[in-house]
Amino acid sequence: MNTSADLIVARPEGLYCPPGNFYIDPWRPVERAVITHAHADHARFGHARYLTAEAGRGVLLSRLPGIDVQGLAYGERIDVNGVRVSLHPAGHVLGSAQVRVEHGGRVWVASGDYKVEPDPTCAPFEPVRCDTFITESTFGLPIYRWEPPRAVFEGIDSWWRHNAAEGRASVLFCYSFGKAQRLLAGIDAGIGPIFCHGAVEPLNRAYRESGVALPETRLVSEIAARDKAAFQGALIVAPPSAQGSTWMRRFGDYSDAFASGWMRLRGTRRRKGVDRGFVLSDHADWPGLQTAIGATGAERVIVTHGQIEPMVRWLCEQGLDAGAFKTEYGDDAIEADTATDTTTETPSQ
Repeated sequence: MNTSADLIVARPEGLYCPPGNFYIDPWRPVERAVITHAHADHARFGHARYLTAEAGRGVLLSRLPGIDVQGLAYGERIDVNGVRVSLHPAGHVLGSAQVRVEHGGRVWVASGDYKVEPDPTCAPFEPVRCDTFITESTFGLPIYRWEPPRAVFEGIDSWWRHNAAEGRASVLFCYSFGKAQRLLAGIDAGIGPIFCHGAVEPLNRAYRESGVALPETRLVSEIAARDKAAFQGALIVAPPSAQGSTWMRRFGDYSDAFASGWMRLRGTRRRKGVDRGFVLSDHADWPGLQTAIGATGAERVIVTHGQIEPMVRWLCEQGLDAGAFKTEYGDDAIEADTATDTTTETPSQ
């Protein structure tokens, strides 16, 4: 749905701003890339220069070491080839940002991934007024409606507390960047010791270095592989790739659970084969998407990934000019973790 007047268009390399000659979250190597956040489907190696929110610069460097990256404070405006560019909180993960582009009297905003729920580990979502809004729609169906986070954390605490009383370990699978830190910040750390997989702990350090308060955690690999007693009553936070691997043998008797927005669907819970499913997502649910889109005041909305057709149909029913961009972004189910554990029993990431 590109037109000659568009400030952002879809190209084979990614979303491109023609007057500014830069890309937003490109998936092929380009000269200048503006990165909304450091998840692997949005931030990739190979670009000559990177621009990202200062709040997420440390995480981005931890995932893409050695890149040439400039950090920009939220709300600070810079000129890129005559285009005014600024980054605004998206509420998705630490350092996540929406990209505001202004040129020729027009304002476009590319959302990246976002959520509207409060989260102590990142800056809250900030509605940005614009003419055209490019939005994700990962959970763009009416079935996806999240419970208050506090209720979810109480459920996790109850599950962990019960397992601890029975002398079992509690293994909680979640995505290493963002979800793991949000969980750590929300649980009752007084229930027992907390251990993390080697893919999670480096990101915990990056969060702490950015001033985010997290409870004390230890690497699983610090414990001898045969010392199963050390994990009795403990919570172990691990990426989904650890499930079913030989790495899991060290915990002895354990109960496992998965935290994701996809746990809203019973079929997904069964396919994951875990004891419990906790519905917690770092993306907006159906009402959240509607609220966020409405708050922009945009008359034109472009959907980039997720449940595209239902969202476009709903937007058109609201009288908006709606369409879609084809992208290579993933979703909450396939976040690719690139770090690995330091043990010899590391699952592939």
